[in-house]
Amino acid sequence: MKRAGCIALMALATIPAWAAKKMTVAELKDLLTTLHQQGKGDADVAAALKQVQLSEELTRGMMNSLVPEVPGQLSTEQIYVLEARSAMLPPPATDIPSAPAPDAAGQQALLTKADDFVNKTYAQTPAITATRTTLRFQDNVEALAASSGMHGSASDVSVGSGGVNPYQFVHYINASDATIALEHGEEKLPEDKTRWGGNGMIAITTPTPNLTQVWSEAKDSGSVKWLRWELVNGKQAAVFSFEVPKKKTHMAVNVCCFPKIDQTGTARFSSAGTGIGTGGGGAIGSAGGAKGNFQTNTNYDPYKTVTPYRGEFFIDPDTGTVVRLITWDELKNTDVVHQLDTRVDYGPVTVGDKSLVLPIKTIVDTEVVPYGESGAGGYHTRDTLFTSEYKNQQLAGSTAQK
Repeated sequence: MKRAGCIALMALATIPAWAAKKMTVAELKDLLTTLHQQGKGDADVAAALKQVQLSEELTRGMMNSLVPEVPGQLSTEQIYVLEARSAMLPPPATDIPSAPAPDAAGQQALLTKADDFVNKTYAQTPAITATRTTLRFQDNVEALAASSGMHGSASDVSVGSGGVNPYQFVHYINASDATIALEHGEEKLPEDKTRWGGNGMIAITTPTPNLTQVWSEAKDSGSVKWLRWELVNGKQAAVFSFEVPKKKTHMAVNVCCFPKIDQTGTARFSSAGTGIGTGGGGAIGSAGGAKGNFQTNTNYDPYKTVTPYRGEFFIDPDTGTVVRLITWDELKNTDVVHQLDTRVDYGPVTVGDKSLVLPIKTIVDTEVVPYGESGAGGYHTRDTLFTSEYKNQQLAGSTAQK
């Protein structure tokens, strides 16, 4: 184990700054043990973790077991980032139950139970309100000026020194609370007047995937297939994969916002000593330069599309309850949104005198082109993670507090 940790540490030392190093959860544990034995401080451990990209899920139980090896707040934050970014991956092979896959009849029986749960229980959920607390983690926090030019302005600009924030790795940004509604299990978002994009951040302005809709589209596509067993909260769950093609999908994507730059005014350019310029106006022998009123105005618009997607259902084999849903939107690299992956965990919640199965946690992993230049040479990407938990669930219209 010690040798494996040293090898992982040497690998991190030889790769360029901020380049991702793929490793397993076991290798991550060995790395942390080695750093702990070497007496590395919080900043050094955090710097090493920023370069790690896990190849399998870091479960909450395993994450908690790493706490003694983590020396402080900075490294703890990076462990939390690793947990969230690996949330859609399969767990280590040692954590996957060894039970054999059910036969075709057994698989169909599981899907029949799940179909009953989705359509007869979840889709009939009464209207609910809840408080959603969301943590935002992000890299490359930077923004374009609202306008610029020879006679331009720079109002409503949110930039750091030199226009670029130095934190070129995913780190904690902020936390926010919002009151959301659930109608028949479908999330309804409150109105949001924040000027996203210009503030160096994006927002997902569509609700999390609706289980009833995803289940229906997956069935209609005929692609639901057995994948594996997996432990969810210590209990065995049946995992089925699916794919929804473009012709079958209603998966809406709405991400706000991306810059649209318009040029206004005119400019006259001349080179030194020639007086030759665009629009004229340069004298022979002059130093050259530009004259006029040339400006750019930047407006921010949302990215909207309907996309095919693939995913996984995690089903309780005893009750048919869907305890987890993962979706991967199939986006194009030429779009300004490259990645939008979502995991929704469901669990029993007492609301009034009822026990309901509701979303209890979501994780959304995104990659976007913040300047809206995807497909052009030298464009930059930004990764943003959202982790949300739900509390204070109550029947809509109820004034009673939990």
